[in-house]
Amino acid sequence: MSSMRSSSPGAMVILVASAVGIAIALYAFLTPLTGVNGTLGAKIVIATCAILAILAGALSLCQTRGLHNLLRVVIVAVIIGTAFAALLLHLWWLALAMAVALVGLMIDIFRPAPTHRKHS
Repeated sequence: MSSMRSSSPGAMVILVASAVGIAIALYAFLTPLTGVNGTLGAKIVIATCAILAILAGALSLCQTRGLHNLLRVVIVAVIIGTAFAALLLHLWWLALAMAVALVGLMIDIFRPAPTHRKHS
C-alpha cells in the first residue's frame, strides 16, 4: 500500500548510529588495553552493528507495511541485544550509540505515513 519513501530520517539515524557503533567496536577490538581487544564479544558486537546497518538500509527501501513492521521488530531486538552486549563489555559509548539508534527507530515509528495525491 505504501510506496517507497522519498526520505527516511529514522532509518538514516539508525544507519549513522550503527556506523558509529562499528567504529567504536572496532577500536575496542583492535586497541590493546581496552579490556576487550581480540575477544569474541567484541567481534559479535561488530557483526551486530553491521547487521543493524543493513537492516536500516532495508527499512528505508521497504515498500510494504507488513515487511516494514517486521523489520522494526527485528531492529529493536538487534538494538537491545547490542546495547546489552555493550554494557557487558563496558563499552559505554557503544551503548549510547544504540540509544541513538533506538531514537531513530522511534522517529521511524511515529513519522506519519506519506499521503498520495493524484494530480488531475
